[in-house]
Amino acid sequence: QVQLVESGGGLVQPGGSLRLSCAASGSIFSIRAWGWYRQAPGKQRELVATITSSGSTNYADSVKGRFTISRDNGKKTVYLQMNSLKPEDTAVYYCNLDWSTRAPYDRWGQGTQVTVSS
Repeated sequence: QVQLVESGGGLVQPGGSLRLSCAASGSIFSIRAWGWYRQAPGKQRELVATITSSGSTNYADSVKGRFTISRDNGKKTVYLQMNSLKPEDTAVYYCNLDWSTRAPYDRWGQGTQVTVSS
C-alpha cells in the first residue's frame, strides 16, 4: 500500500524560499512520473510541476522560473524547491503520480501547508 508523506511547508515572507519533500513508500517509484499539486482554500487542486522517470520536468505557467522539481529514486523522494514565493502560492501542497499520464494513487498524503505572508 502506497503511503505519501509531504513535509517542509511553513510560513514565509513574500520573496522567500521553501523546499518541500515527499516520501513515497510502497511505490514502484523510479519508473513513475510524479507531480506536485496544490490546493488553495475554495479552489480546485491543480498540478504545478511534474517530473518523468528520466528527469524531464514541466511546470505550470504560474510557477515557471520560480519552482524546481527534482527526485531521488534511491530515497523514493520527490522535492519541490520554491523560490521567489508570492502570496498567491499559499496553499496545501501534495505529491502524487502525474495525473496527466497515469491515474494518481487514491490515497493522498496529508499535504504540507505553505503560507506566504508578510
